[in-house]
This record gives sequence, structure tokens and C-alpha cells, in this order.
Amino acid sequence: MNANTFAIIGLGKMGLNLAIHATELGYNIVGYDPYAVSLPENSRLVLADSLADLAARLDGPRKIFIYIPAGKAIDDLIAQLMPLLQPGDIIVDGGNSYWGDSIRRAQTLREQGIHLVDCGTSGGVDGARNGACFMVGGETAAVNQLAGFLRAMAVPNGYTHTGGSGSGHFVKLVHNGIEFGMLQAIGEGMDLLSHYPEQLNISEILLTWNNGSVIRSWLVELMKRLYDEKQGFNVPSYVEDTGEVNWLVHDAMQMEVSVPVIAQSIMQLIASRDSEHTWARAVAMMRNGFGGHPFGPDEAIKYERKHGRVGGFPF
Repeated sequence: MNANTFAIIGLGKMGLNLAIHATELGYNIVGYDPYAVSLPENSRLVLADSLADLAARLDGPRKIFIYIPAGKAIDDLIAQLMPLLQPGDIIVDGGNSYWGDSIRRAQTLREQGIHLVDCGTSGGVDGARNGACFMVGGETAAVNQLAGFLRAMAVPNGYTHTGGSGSGHFVKLVHNGIEFGMLQAIGEGMDLLSHYPEQLNISEILLTWNNGSVIRSWLVELMKRLYDEKQGFNVPSYVEDTGEVNWLVHDAMQMEVSVPVIAQSIMQLIASRDSEHTWARAVAMMRNGFGGHPFGPDEAIKYERKHGRVGGFPF
């Protein structure tokens, strides 16, 4: 196969959609996934039977993208690939690996003559299918061999070479931290709108906000779409995440950079999972101990909470 041939390992939501998008742009893509993959009709994606088969189908220098979950699985996969590769080949980690791990992996592979490029990928499943955003770290010589492909796969201005090894995943991690802060702010705004004394047309408000307002964004667009689909906030309150932004908060502490909004957004996610609310039970017990405050709701205290202040804010 020719220089327009790339491999993608991990044909889940991101990897498969990226592969299909690439074939539609005229690239030859060899894909591999240990699990069964259902391809759309008329797909030009070629499936390899094994990692050895995948490597054999690529001319050097091989360019292999990895889209699997971060962690030890990345190290294990690289270890399986190494006997199949030759100096000059390029492995691209397109997942959300920790940037420190990417620096370590790049240094180890460099000793074997293999390049590791860390490629932070944003835009979700829709971006993978129709044009994503790529933040790419790695040696210039290796990145230059991928730049044309990644620019073609990206939305306009959706590609940047961020710097050396690890920088792509670091930039993507900061991006995810900003995302969490924005999600929390929008979520709190929805909470405020839903508590207004009269019923507001939240769907129409979101539509208006996303047309000319300062906070117009894809997230506001998604909020409206899901609000309409679910006919309100009719989903579980438990918020799951993969823990990447936890790494960022820890890094910020090491760097002595203050990130209170991002840190608080993580605390709120954790709070959403607490169905037992042991902390609240403990607070109630202590309040009962020092002030005789009741356990559970109390109508007299509720009245005082609402009517105890006569005047407004004095300034």
C-alpha cells in the first residue's frame, strides 16, 4: 500500500468513525480491533485479522493510530507492536493518555528508533465522523509526516502542532478541564432557570442564548437538544467521568497554578454520585449536638429561613 495508507487500532466510537471519515476522503485505512466490528455498507475500511497482519499491510514508515482507553492497555499494546515495527515507524496515541506517560513512552520508543506522537482529539463522535480537532505533540520530523492527513481530517483551523512529546496530551487535558468548568456553569444556570418563581421556556431561552449571546456555544446547543429530547431534566443525576481532569488538578497543584473553577467542577461531579450523603448526615448530627437543630425538615425553621431577614442587601 502507498503513503496514503494509515492504520487505526481500536474501532470503538472514535476510532471507527475516524476510519470511515478517512476512507471517504480517499485514504486507505487498515483497522484492527480484538472485538467484532460492524461496518456500514460499502465501507472501504480494510480489517486486519491480527496486529501482525495489520503491520504487514503497511509500507514503511508505518503510521499507526491508537484509539483505546488510556492506561496500562497502551503500554501493553505498544509492547505487542514493537516486534512488528521498524525504525522510522510512527505510533500515534489519539486517546486521552496522561501527558507524563506520553513523554515516558516517547523516550522509550525513541531508543528503538520508533516515533510516538501524542494526538489529543476533540469534537466527540460527531467530530470523528465529520471533522475533528487535533492537538499534536511530538518530534517535528514525525509530526510532519502526519500533518497533511490530520489537516484533512480536521475542521478548518482544527489542527495544531503544540510542541514536543507530551504537549498534545497536556493541551487536550487543559481543554478537558475548561470543558468541565463550562459544563458546571451551564448546569448551574439550568438549575437557576428551573427555580424561577414562574415556569420558564428553557428550550426557547437556550435557543436564544445560542444566537448572538456571549455564551453561545456547542455545549449550549447540546443542552437544548438533550433538553428537548428528554422533555426536561429527566435523566439520572449521577455524573460519570474517566478521571482525566483529576490529573489536571493535581498537576496544577504541582505547578502552583490556581484552578478553583476546574477543581470545584470535579468536586461537583463527585458529589453527584453520593446517594448516601454521609457527609450531610454527619453535619446534621453535629448541628443537633451543638444547637439542638432537628433531623430532617422542620416547617418553623423553613419559615425562618425564608422570612428571617426583613430588609434587603444594605448597599
